[in-house]
Amino acid sequence: MLTEEGIAYLYKARSLEERQAMIAAVAGVTAIGLRHNPRDTLRMRREGLIALPEDLGIRRTDASRELLAAKSVADLVEWSGGLYNPPAKFRSW
Repeated sequence: MLTEEGIAYLYKARSLEERQAMIAAVAGVTAIGLRHNPRDTLRMRREGLIALPEDLGIRRTDASRELLAAKSVADLVEWSGGLYNPPAKFRSW
């Protein structure tokens, strides 16, 4: 699972609880993300269950839209072969 905060390698989860913790660790400032345990996040990073930008050699201050492969939501729709149906608020392309 890829978010703005990081990647959770959900296929590596050993239990439902661990999967939920992995999601929470990369969920950012959301109801789920605010419940993450920082100690669990550190452990999961060490074990390779999740990766944050800095774990991948990416400096957060360098992040910009120019680094993205997709330049628009329309690109995502096209690349998915029409499988991705974005919410209405993202359809202003």
